[in-house]
Amino acid sequence: MTKGRLEAFSDGVLAIIITIMVLELRAPHSADVAALIPLLPKVFSYVLSFVFLAIYWNNHHHLCQAIKHVSGGVLWANIHLLFWLSLTPFVTAWMGENNFAPWPVALYGIVLLFSAVAYFILTRALLSIHSEDSALAKALGNDFKGKLSVVIYLFSIPLAFVNSWFAGTLYVVVALMWLVPDKRFEKTLTQ
Repeated sequence: MTKGRLEAFSDGVLAIIITIMVLELRAPHSADVAALIPLLPKVFSYVLSFVFLAIYWNNHHHLCQAIKHVSGGVLWANIHLLFWLSLTPFVTAWMGENNFAPWPVALYGIVLLFSAVAYFILTRALLSIHSEDSALAKALGNDFKGKLSVVIYLFSIPLAFVNSWFAGTLYVVVALMWLVPDKRFEKTLTQ
């Protein structure tokens, strides 16, 4: 089975997810700049979610560049990832609409956690059909950032009920951690 359909379908789903998210942002009814202030939590949650989706899209692209083929198990693992990512517009809107209240922030973290777990499952499914010395295996390495992200999410979810803003800050930390260019795939694929 070729990887092209997997990549094209995933790109389309991610584009739709981002479109749904931006449609949730409503312009204020006033032309006064002060009318934007109540929208700041919504805009912040949108920007954070957009960054997370961009990170997933970028990493998914790198995965697809490193693989030779896919299997039925890989297709299902990819659908599993897309399912969790598709919940992003809902939790983004809920969190922004409610000024980062504890339950929305915790649920946002749960979606981030399960998206990360789903991505891990996808990488394991891909590794199972590629050799141990494949470009994919070399590029993934021990995936320290992926494991650290899961730990931070597991800590942040209950923390949302103590201090939802601090939990949200930890989500930002994870996003920043992933925004630092990861050269594993690029180095491996150019060798």
